[in-house]
Amino acid sequence: MSITLTEAAAKHITKYLARRGKGLGVRLGVKTTGCSGLAYKLEYVDEIAPEDQVVEQHGVKVIVDPKSLAYIDGTELDFVREGLNEGFRFHNPNERDRCGCGESFRV
Repeated sequence: MSITLTEAAAKHITKYLARRGKGLGVRLGVKTTGCSGLAYKLEYVDEIAPEDQVVEQHGVKVIVDPKSLAYIDGTELDFVREGLNEGFRFHNPNERDRCGCGESFRV
């Protein structure tokens, strides 16, 4: 599995896990939705299932379930600030198309 995490994303996740007061890391996955079919989901993880894949970078664990892995293998998770906007960016080499609003993608 090759999921990468930028230093900016790791710092942001670490900060929010500390504020939350618990958590083992974040789960990166996909869900079916939107115009193009799939959307990214990112959530805190308190328990890791035996079938989960785990990558640790910059002191942060990224957990991926086996069903999502096929769609996001090779993805880089970044955190960017542009003017007043900030958020996570997903650089996924498997994406073939993205809807106009940017909410969903297709592989």
